[in-house]
Amino acid sequence: MHFTAKSLKRRYAKSGSGLTHRLLASWSSLASAVVLMPIVAIAWLAVTGGGADWPHLIENVIPRATMRTLMLMGLTGAATAVVGILTAWLVATCEFPLRRLLSAALVLPLAIPAYLAAYAFGELLTFTGPVQGLIRTLFGFQTSRDYWFPDVRSLGGAVLVMSSVLYPYIYLACRSMFLMQGRAAADVARTLGAGPLKVFLKIQIPMARPAIVIGLTLVAMETMNDIGAVEFLGVQTLTFSIFDTWLNRGSLAGAAQIACIMLVFIVALMMVERAARRSQRFSSQKTTAAVHDAARLELSGWKKWAATLACLLPVLSGFAVPFLILGNYALKRLDHFLAPRLIDALLHSVLVSSLTALAAVFLGFVLAYAARTGRSPITEVAGRLASFGYGVPGTVLAIGVLFPLAALDNALDARMRELFGISTGLVLSGTGFAIVYACAVRFLTMAEGTLEAGFHKLSPHLDMAARALGRTSAQTLRSVLLPMMRPAVLTSALLVFIETMKELSATIMLRPFNFNTLATLVYEDASRAKVEDASVAAMIIVVAGMIPVILVSRSLESRSQAAACFRKS
Repeated sequence: MHFTAKSLKRRYAKSGSGLTHRLLASWSSLASAVVLMPIVAIAWLAVTGGGADWPHLIENVIPRATMRTLMLMGLTGAATAVVGILTAWLVATCEFPLRRLLSAALVLPLAIPAYLAAYAFGELLTFTGPVQGLIRTLFGFQTSRDYWFPDVRSLGGAVLVMSSVLYPYIYLACRSMFLMQGRAAADVARTLGAGPLKVFLKIQIPMARPAIVIGLTLVAMETMNDIGAVEFLGVQTLTFSIFDTWLNRGSLAGAAQIACIMLVFIVALMMVERAARRSQRFSSQKTTAAVHDAARLELSGWKKWAATLACLLPVLSGFAVPFLILGNYALKRLDHFLAPRLIDALLHSVLVSSLTALAAVFLGFVLAYAARTGRSPITEVAGRLASFGYGVPGTVLAIGVLFPLAALDNALDARMRELFGISTGLVLSGTGFAIVYACAVRFLTMAEGTLEAGFHKLSPHLDMAARALGRTSAQTLRSVLLPMMRPAVLTSALLVFIETMKELSATIMLRPFNFNTLATLVYEDASRAKVEDASVAAMIIVVAGMIPVILVSRSLESRSQAAACFRKS
């Protein structure tokens, strides 16, 4: 029996189950509710929590913290833009020694959380560190009063740390754009007499503007989310102010009010990022055919070595320094690998990360599958709302998660006392469930994006053919789509698992008593100026973080090889 694509589509539509679509709409609504509940809770707590602390916050905390946050975001954004754009342009359009190696290595700083980089730079640049020790040896200085050296525990130190580990967001976005569209347009400009610098500034930078904006918004969001680095380096941002107001001043309502101010910044950043993504899709569609560009510009003389150095320095700063310093400490403390506190923290990290991955992948799969089977107004709105969580800092989510979970715990405890005379205690807010909830909200978009990309690789005719042959929606999903989606499911689970293992902001505020993860264990030791003792747990986090980075590097390399084969053909 012969079926055309149109007839398959008609039969698929006729055999579509209304029950299936209603279930998808219900689950999509649940996913959006899971994300929105912490946000609504923050707003409610900020409005109803009273204004006793507001005069103090508005006079002494918010103006200074807001200014510090804006300065840190602006300076970090500028530094990451310079490094990310320059390195992306060099590896995409020029040929110089070690280009292929450095092209992959420039992604490595993504494996280093900002708080680990801060601890490493603190050890490197402190008075007792190797850099100042070398200066004193060379010039015969005895005390710190004999010479001037910049203080790493400052706004400048925070910018150095943040830009060292966050520039890959801009590098990755710009590299793809330069490879797709920049070089063919550059060839045309060169035939008209334009030099390389003019082509870069007048042609390639404007064409990559959407990618640059996307990278900058991601950098700004990560900068706002960080708490470990800014606390260690003594920079009072809005994120740290939430932490300080809640835990040190004991004012949950005051922390929620600061969190609402942060949400205004987050909403603005997300609007800018989405507008840039729409522009990027339009630009990419227009210029995809430009991949068949000419060979890279061959650098010679001092220029090729300058290009190598320009690409090598970010790798040294963002990856080699933290990896070598923490790795050196860890090698001297190999016996700590068997320490009970480290084993407990590792088990807790694995448990929390696994549960978070399961929850995020399940909800992400529902959203991605709903988008594949046909968008309804409900599923489309649910998908947009569910994507909101990725930009919300962990400290903000922690407040929004704790308040409703504590209310549910109290209601459950009261009901159990009334019916059975027993106390259930803090079943939700006093266990690792709160951490799982916060991390699932924050990383849901990561899982949903990976799964949606996996669905895009599967032809919709597979669904149509299965349905035309008598399979139901559930049978099609179970026997056809799920086996083919296994790589995307495993990838999304791995990404969420590792990001949860690295997460500190929400975990440090929601963890129960005597409950440490690897991230909080490192934080505790570093807070007591025992970075050496934190090194073993830190290296486990770094090694785990390198797994997705290696996957990204392989993906970039395969794309480059595919583009090269296309050009040769």
